[in-house]
Order: sequence, then structure tokens, then C-alpha cells
Amino acid sequence: MERLDTENLPAHIAIIMDGNGRWAKKYSLARIEGHRKGADAVRNVVRVCREIGIQYLTLYAFSVENWKRPADEVKALMAILEDFLVSELEEMRENNIRLRTIGDIETLPEKVRNTLQNTIVKTSCNDGLVLNLALSYGGRDEIISAVQKIVEDCESGEATKEEITKEYFTRYLYTSDMPDPDILIRTSGEYRLSNFLLWQSAYTEFYFVDILWPDFTEENLIEIIGDFQRRERRFGLTSDQLS
Repeated sequence: MERLDTENLPAHIAIIMDGNGRWAKKYSLARIEGHRKGADAVRNVVRVCREIGIQYLTLYAFSVENWKRPADEVKALMAILEDFLVSELEEMRENNIRLRTIGDIETLPEKVRNTLQNTIVKTSCNDGLVLNLALSYGGRDEIISAVQKIVEDCESGEATKEEITKEYFTRYLYTSDMPDPDILIRTSGEYRLSNFLLWQSAYTEFYFVDILWPDFTEENLIEIIGDFQRRERRFGLTSDQLS
């Protein structure tokens, strides 16, 4: 396995976990079996990120668009989410993992929402890896929500038009106290963001891989991080300016 430079690790990795349904179809299984296998891949990636010292891991678990899927599939996905939160709570507590979430969690079923809040509270004192689940999340919705709050600030006199900068705007995003993703990975061979972290990904390094999410392994993640460490991130500057 590739050796990583521990002094040059990405602070924040984001993943669009795509391909569960196609994985199930490949093996002539029901779609829900693909989602269950995908949960195993989540456990593996969380473990690896914790072990190597990643600070933030954001997983696109359920988008606002996913509510349009068949009701039976949505119900099964919510059940898998709840099972994951219950089964992994002690693992997170023992391994100093803090659970966070971004998105409109008020739209989640009450039982799932309560389990989620319980796990967040019970891991809130941990200061290791932050596992950030994007649930009922949409990047455009997040941006509109931020704009609405800023308009309220201006109308109440708390802010003026001239004070609205990129930094000011960022304060109103779900991720306001997190660094932007250094790496964004999408599995299954699709080449789009699908409404995920649109503002935050302005200077993120993208990795689109053909692997279906349930087949994504520790070796795949380490290889991507190794490639990231070899990339030159200029943020609009020239190579000479960085040297």
C-alpha cells in the first residue's frame, strides 16, 4: 500500500457515495442490499480516515432529491440510517469520533431524527475525526437559506450591503466552522456534483472513480490521498509564486 506523507494530509474529505443500486443489480440482488453493503463501505472509510488522521469526513448520505425515490426504498434507507447510528454509537465514542450533520434534518422521520440527535449529543465531546453526514441536503437550498438570513440581517440593520463578503456569506452555511473540502470523491463513474457542497468546492480537488461505492476499499482511498499529495494546489497563483 502507498505510503502517505503524514505532514500533508487533507483536512477534509467529502464523498458522493454512488453506485449502491448498480452494485445490487450487478449481483442480481434487491436495491436495498446494495445500500446495506454500502453501509459496510462507510464503516471501512470512517475507520481508515480516523486511523490516518483526517480531521473531517463528509458523506453525501441522502439528498433532498432522494425523497423522490420510491417510498419503499426511502423507508428502507431511513431504517439503514437508524441502524447505522445505533450500531456505531459505541464505536464512535470509543474511537473519539464526533458525529455532525448538514441538511434539513427536520424533514427526517421523527424516530430517525431522535436517534440522530442522540448520537450527535453522545459524541459531542469527542475531538477526533468529525463524521459529517449530509442528510436531506441540497447545495442550492443551503445557498438560498444563507441568502435569506443575510437579507434578514440587512433588513434589521445588523449588516450592510458593503459588509457582505465571501467570508461573511460562509458564516451562514451549514459548514461555517469547517474547512472547505480538500478532496471530493465520487464513485460509480458519474461526473457531476449532484447539488453537493457547491459553494465549498470552489477549489476542491475532484476524483471521479469507476468503482461502485460498496466496492470502494481502503486501498482506493489511500491511492487517492497519495495522488492528492502529489498535486500542486495554486488557488489562482502561478507555480513560481508558490515556490
